[in-house]
Amino acid sequence: MNNITLDKARKGNLITIVNLPGGEINAQLIRIGIAEGETLVCLQRLPGGTIILQKNRQEIAVGYDLAKNIKIILR
Repeated sequence: MNNITLDKARKGNLITIVNLPGGEINAQLIRIGIAEGETLVCLQRLPGGTIILQKNRQEIAVGYDLAKNIKIILR
């Protein structure tokens, strides 16, 4: 499958993180449970582009600008 960015994910998609932006943002994402190779579910897309992801029972909100820089594979 082709790599796309997280901003293209739709509600209900099962996604796997392929590549994260570098630097401090990478460290912050890893701390909240978003790391390369992780599989998450796209729970919801809010108006304005925010994406709500679910990992186990944790829900994580990712803003649109950040989502455009996270590469994923749809499962």
